[in-house]
Parts: sequence; C-alpha cells; structure tokens
Amino acid sequence: MKTTLTKWPRRQGPSRRPADFRERTYRRLIGMTGLHAFQVVSQETDLMIQADRFLESEAREQVLACRAHIEGYIRSHPTFAKTLAPWPHETVAPPIVRQMIQAGRVAGVGPMAAVAGAIAENVGRHLLDQCHQVMVENGGDIFIKTGDAVVVGLFAGNSPLSMKIGVRLSPDENGMGVCTSSGTVGHSLSAGSADAVCVIAPSCALADAAATAIGNRIHSSRDIKAAIDFGKSIPGIHGIVAVVNRELGAWGAVELVSANGKKG
Repeated sequence: MKTTLTKWPRRQGPSRRPADFRERTYRRLIGMTGLHAFQVVSQETDLMIQADRFLESEAREQVLACRAHIEGYIRSHPTFAKTLAPWPHETVAPPIVRQMIQAGRVAGVGPMAAVAGAIAENVGRHLLDQCHQVMVENGGDIFIKTGDAVVVGLFAGNSPLSMKIGVRLSPDENGMGVCTSSGTVGHSLSAGSADAVCVIAPSCALADAAATAIGNRIHSSRDIKAAIDFGKSIPGIHGIVAVVNRELGAWGAVELVSANGKKG
C-alpha cells in the first residue's frame, strides 16, 4: 500500500477561525487505504484523523485534555500565548506544555509555534495505545505512524512546484512529525515569505517549531540555502524542504518524488 497525503501549511497557534474561513477541501486529498477516518473539532482545534480503529471518542477526550492543560497554563502565564521568544524551562508545567517549551527553545521561537504539532502528536500517541496505524492532521501539521511508505505531496500556494512534488517517507515504528510553515499561504504567523517550509522530525512539536524558525529566515529564493543551513543546526531534525516560487532546496532524509509517488 502506498499512501499519498497532501501537506498543507498550517495556521500558527490556536487562533479563532477568521470570518472568511472556508471548508478545508484539501482534506479530501488525504487518504490511507483501509483506515477509519473521522474529524474531531473543539473550539480552534480541528483534527482530521485516520486510524485502523474508529476511536473518535478517545480522540475527543485527548483533545479536551490537551487543550485544558494548555489553556490552564496560559491562564496562569498570559504571556505564554503571545511571546515570540523561547520560554524559560518549566518543570511543573503539564507534559504537553513542557514539550512546546522545549521545542521552542531548541528552534529559537516562542512555544506557541509548536502548539499544533504538539496536539497532533499527543492525540496520535494516545490513540496508538489502542491501534497500530494512525495519522493525525492538525491544520496541516501531521503526526503519522503507518506500516507502509507514505508520500507527502507539498502544497506551496501559487508556486509552480505546488503539488508537483512530494516527499516519500519510509515507515517509522516510532511515528514522526511532518510540519509546514508558509509566509504566503493561510494564517500562519511567519516573518518570512517562503511558499512552504516542510520539516520532518521524530517530534511533531519540534518539526512545527523548526518550520516556523526556518521559514522566518526566508524572504526570497536567495535565502533558501542559509535558512536550510540554520535548520541543519537544530538538533533532532531529520529533513527539510523549502520552496520559494520556482526554487526549491532540500536537506537530510528527504526523498523527493513527483506528487503521484514517482521519483522525479
């Protein structure tokens, strides 16, 4: 079985749906044969999940738990939700908050840059206690564990390369995160102008934060190499793909293929 996923640049942090919010029709292009698909929505969190068991109730409970931990910490530390700088180490915070803090510190960004990936991974790993294969997509940030190869098609807005290329991922028994930041697509908070920066890492929270940090450094195609060089210095990153208009740069454990899964 070969699976093709469309990787969509995600929105930054839990922000309310804008007035011009439209249905996420790109999700129709995300599919894994033979798995149950279901959606879980709680306020700003909107997950599309596929697993080899129907676990909607379990997923919803975990989403509520994740949100409760994050929102509770923000009530005690209001600046946590707004800062763009790394947050100090915290030993008494809930585990998901500590994951966000650690990811932001490693990548050099604020902790909310990791929130979508952290929720996706926490829900996915919780479900893996009851299933063998799972894909959790949270605004474009993906936590995935399957037994087969996966091709992630890269959506890059108006770039001519958008949905023409993909990244083939080998199965990973521990699961992995595939997260994308964009300065030109969606409502992501980005200081850069990349059409897409996709990061692959064992930690979905880290992949999320690193995609933001790398994307912040890209203002034109001339910045791709320097931004990727910066990304290479982030511990725990396995692969990077950056797209600006017609230009593309890649590094690490990245096998580029055409979007239909053929090597290009």
